[in-house]
Amino acid sequence: MQIKILLCATTCAIAALGPAITCAQTYPNKPIRMIVPFPPGGGVDFMARIIAQKLSERVGQQVIVDNRAGANGITGLQAMMAAPNDGYTIASASAGPLAVNPSVYKNLPYDPLRDFSIIARVCDFPLLLLAHPALPVKNVRDLIALAKARPGQLSYGSSGAGNSDHLAAELFKSLAKVDVVHIPYKGTGPMSLALLSGEIPVAFSSIPPTLSQVRAGKLRALAVGSGKRIPMLPEVPTVAEAGVPGYEAYSWGGVVGPANMPHEIIQRLNREIVDILKQKDVMDRYLGGGTVATPSTPEEFTTLIRDEIKKWGDVVRAAKITAD
Repeated sequence: MQIKILLCATTCAIAALGPAITCAQTYPNKPIRMIVPFPPGGGVDFMARIIAQKLSERVGQQVIVDNRAGANGITGLQAMMAAPNDGYTIASASAGPLAVNPSVYKNLPYDPLRDFSIIARVCDFPLLLLAHPALPVKNVRDLIALAKARPGQLSYGSSGAGNSDHLAAELFKSLAKVDVVHIPYKGTGPMSLALLSGEIPVAFSSIPPTLSQVRAGKLRALAVGSGKRIPMLPEVPTVAEAGVPGYEAYSWGGVVGPANMPHEIIQRLNREIVDILKQKDVMDRYLGGGTVATPSTPEEFTTLIRDEIKKWGDVVRAAKITAD
């Protein structure tokens, strides 16, 4: 009798697990949509398209990049949240939507740690402090001197209120003790075009959309925000080296999905993405575009997001930044 009960319980348990096991075994059996919550041409878009291409090759299904820009990533992430949590709609996102928005928006329609399935960290985005060549500055000290001579007259651009480049500039303003006016744009691409045209004189930016213009002399790289110099522009000093001690700011990107995705699918996607990021051609493409591959487990990425929410929350409160 006890054996019969045990066999019955085991059969029921297997039956209950059946859908999840079948799902994991057959996934994916149709195209996957990867939402990018920013316009084409920015760092997150650059990151996503490399992952999408390689993931398509590995899983035998097309991974379609779907740009859904708006509200500093909120629009695209809401579209992802509304999709079924079956692994066929995922999103690429960065520090802005995942770690900064919770402090900037009083009525943010999501909690990154509660409402998303955390899949994988993908890369870090060093941030460059850039100036239009027409601006009469050659280095960070020149910029600080000019800003102090013209308080409230210089402007800087960002890819959106509360995004990482905005916070990087606010941290710079605080430590350098300068008054520069913020002009937000709807994404890194539009902000980069404004900087190239001279519509704005200075900005922090991720490297992918601006590296070629820096190398061509169309933009001047004054410094890099990270704690160390970067291999793609070794001659460019860090902001701390260039005259603002203690300064460090960079962004990062990763992949998330709707809440409560099946564990097996999260693990499958994580394994594929980690393997992709370890490929030499992928590491070289990221490095050549100004990013650094940073593969992680879902748990490691979750810890990073939690720590960054606290870090940037302190900066947001100090600068009194709101976006509502």
